[in-house]
Amino acid sequence: MDFNLTQEQTQFADALRRWVEKDYGFEQRKQIIESAEGISDKAWGGLAELGALALPVPEEQGGFNGSAIDMLVIMQELGRGIVIEPYFATVMGAEFLKKSGKHADVLEQIAGGEVKLANALGERQSRHDLFDIATTASKIGDGFVLNGSKTVVLHGAQADKLIVSARSNGAQRDTNGISLFIVDANAEGVSRRDYRTIDGYRAADISFSNVQVSADALLSAVDGGWELLDAVADYGVTLLCAESIGIMEAITAATLDYLKTRQQFGVPIGKFQVLQHRMAEMFMEMEQARSMATLAAVKIASDDVEERRRTVSAAKARVGQAAKYIGQQAVQLHGGMGVTNELPVAHMFKRLTTIELTLGDTDHHLARFVAQPGFKSAA
Repeated sequence: MDFNLTQEQTQFADALRRWVEKDYGFEQRKQIIESAEGISDKAWGGLAELGALALPVPEEQGGFNGSAIDMLVIMQELGRGIVIEPYFATVMGAEFLKKSGKHADVLEQIAGGEVKLANALGERQSRHDLFDIATTASKIGDGFVLNGSKTVVLHGAQADKLIVSARSNGAQRDTNGISLFIVDANAEGVSRRDYRTIDGYRAADISFSNVQVSADALLSAVDGGWELLDAVADYGVTLLCAESIGIMEAITAATLDYLKTRQQFGVPIGKFQVLQHRMAEMFMEMEQARSMATLAAVKIASDDVEERRRTVSAAKARVGQAAKYIGQQAVQLHGGMGVTNELPVAHMFKRLTTIELTLGDTDHHLARFVAQPGFKSAA
């Protein structure tokens, strides 16, 4: 299998990198974080103009029908620039719509940069178990009524529409009895509490109080939404792994530059062999993580559900381990400056830490990996 990028993928990555360097530098990013909105309409328009929003959308809805490998390239560049726009939340939400085969009009709007999505999936008690759902969907007439709350919804307050998981049947932790809906973020009964997360992103706690939705809002079969939810969550994990690779590349490069310029005893500290060894170990961790992130992007479309779950969890665990090591080493090698907001390194480390906790941490995915049916037979 050829893992080299195509000419088109390389050109897309180069264009996105130039945009980040020109229009989304570190100082501009800090201004966006400190703004009331927490995101930039200008930056969102720039991503739309570059075609990044159209990339994952099917051609029938005005997109480019990009593969997971195409998205890996984009997420790496956004990670390298620690871009805080709601790209990840929107393209993950778009994957729900693509797999459901519904709401083509919304996909067209996503491709044009007209709509932002957020995924209201986690709850206070659920931790990393997305099937642990207390939010209810009660059948009333031809539609449903939603009641409950979702927590730490990434860019939930900035979204125009929400992808919502709700329990329409069964016990709270059953995988059966889950239904998925697309809900207007400004619908009556929806309330959102916006706040900034430690990595500069925005999240929201969202409450649903007798929110009425039509049957058309249903994205899955009634009570049969778990397989769709599980598949799209795995897709989201591959995006996060790719973003982590871009951040690790940037934080490693920044650390190397620092070692070349910071002097002690009259010489750059990069001359000290022990620090050279630590940089070499950071590089090896990054390359191992890159291999697993690429494999996950290749396998995400597999018809073998067990293979998909196994590969994605292995990738998230390995990337999480590498991100922790590389982030900690980068901060330590920068000394006290490594934890100040004046340097990009601190922001990168915070983002890596947050990614570790998103859609399952390392321990969660290691447990999921060994729980796959084929693990014991292969051991």
